[in-house]
Amino acid sequence: MSDAAPAAQAADQPPEPAPPPQAPSQPPFEPMSLPRSIAYVSASLIIGLTQGIAQGFVSTNIPQIAGDLGATQTQASWLLAAYLIPRASLTLLLMKIRAQYGLRRFAEVAIVLYLLVAILSFAILDLRSAILVQFFAGMASAPLSTLSFLYMLEPLPPAWKMRLGLPLVLSTISVGPLLARVISPTLMGDQGWFGLHVMTLGMAAVSLALVYLFPLKSPPRVKAIAPLDLVSWGLIAIGFGGLTVGFVMGSIYWWTEVAWLGWVLALSVITLTCAVVIELHRKTPLLDIRWLVSPAMLHLTITLLLFRLVLSEQSSGAPRMFQVLGITQGQLVPLFAIISVATILGGLALIPFMKPERVPQFHIVALILIAAGAWMDSHSTLDTRPEQLYLSQAMIAFAGSIFMAPAMMRGLMAALARGPNYLLSFIVIFLATQSLGGAAGSGIFSTIINHRQALHLQVLREDLTAADPVVTHEIALRATALASQIIDPVQRQAQAVSLIAQDVSNQAYVMAYNDAYFATFVVAVTALCALLLHLWRDWLAARFLNRTSLPSSPEPQP
Repeated sequence: MSDAAPAAQAADQPPEPAPPPQAPSQPPFEPMSLPRSIAYVSASLIIGLTQGIAQGFVSTNIPQIAGDLGATQTQASWLLAAYLIPRASLTLLLMKIRAQYGLRRFAEVAIVLYLLVAILSFAILDLRSAILVQFFAGMASAPLSTLSFLYMLEPLPPAWKMRLGLPLVLSTISVGPLLARVISPTLMGDQGWFGLHVMTLGMAAVSLALVYLFPLKSPPRVKAIAPLDLVSWGLIAIGFGGLTVGFVMGSIYWWTEVAWLGWVLALSVITLTCAVVIELHRKTPLLDIRWLVSPAMLHLTITLLLFRLVLSEQSSGAPRMFQVLGITQGQLVPLFAIISVATILGGLALIPFMKPERVPQFHIVALILIAAGAWMDSHSTLDTRPEQLYLSQAMIAFAGSIFMAPAMMRGLMAALARGPNYLLSFIVIFLATQSLGGAAGSGIFSTIINHRQALHLQVLREDLTAADPVVTHEIALRATALASQIIDPVQRQAQAVSLIAQDVSNQAYVMAYNDAYFATFVVAVTALCALLLHLWRDWLAARFLNRTSLPSSPEPQP
């Protein structure tokens, strides 16, 4: 069982997009021809998949990459942390850079840098150089999610930007890490990590050609970056980066076993507190902290964070459980192919019904699907195989897609209703809940599993005694089956006992996963009840206001 598995699942989270929709500062919409519109949409899909697949390649193949680098899997998990650290906050600064230096220049420089980092990957010699390259890869990939959004929104009329563009591009970005699991076993082959580098470089080259062939229209440049913006962003970057390291590595090194984890988390709290203090005392802040802590935004933040936590069941559950059961990456290809299809179908299903007033209904459906899928998964056994989780995992993937786009639409509309400057404040919420929430969810999920596995293993071992006739009979059966392989009866018996102990350990892990799946089910049902109560309260309040606003009937005259 790999200690680095929790970190691998943490990096499986979909990228954190930062898409500005048609803002007032953008040029008026000019219709495109159908072929050119298709070209821009295709560019959006390819750029989004380029970023997502490259991220998934690393998180999926940590054991193989560790072997190629001559490192342990725990050491190799730092590759994932290095990739996620810059992504947690860099989008904030990139939005300012894009406004000040122009959208077209931003797109061209961003994609060139990504191509250069893809070429730099071929120079990796050891773990240190790999970690450094992954850090730069995280920086270079941050703009690609934004470019994917911008290319999707460019050809669409304003009425369809939210309804069609938002769900389609979010589904595409989310499916990238899943597709990486589908194609990785074939690409790895006998070439190891080299095949992944070639694929990443090829997709980066195609994206570079698309950016230069189909330029984006640039709105007028504005002076957007102030000196204190850099100070605040630096503090936020340190804080978010520290939290990312803590959440990703906490369940690997264990939270209380190494002192540096506590110091990293403490530093994160201090730097984020300093950033909040600075922003509260600025006339033109980078972030409107008072708006962020308003009841409406707190409700949205809790909603986004809650869904990211329950969706960790998919990224941190089935893949790691099957790893314990001895299922290889190649055997998981059909499962992740089905999950990928369900993710895309979830985005497509939104298009006919996507309206702001229907957001609660989408969330109700998503919670029901997640609760049902987690309940089905909580009945896993040692004999469970990937095909038995096709339906439940597809339901959870579908739910993730029909939740994310409506939630993001509500946040974007709330930000733009107050003005384009509030867009950055919403992006902070989105990054904190999706990037940090994804890492935290994976860490919490893995911590629960490790804790429950230890408890189950202790109970199972107490039930196994040499005096138990059932245990004695099982040892005899195992020893007989090994007779053709091991001649020495003492070694044969020892090997039989070892096999039974391994089965007991696997059983404890499966029981721990069932506990975690059931906990996800409970959280999803609790959230569903809270949402229904909230909607009922709003309905009662609206009905009461309607009654009090009706004119009273005149009293009859004598």
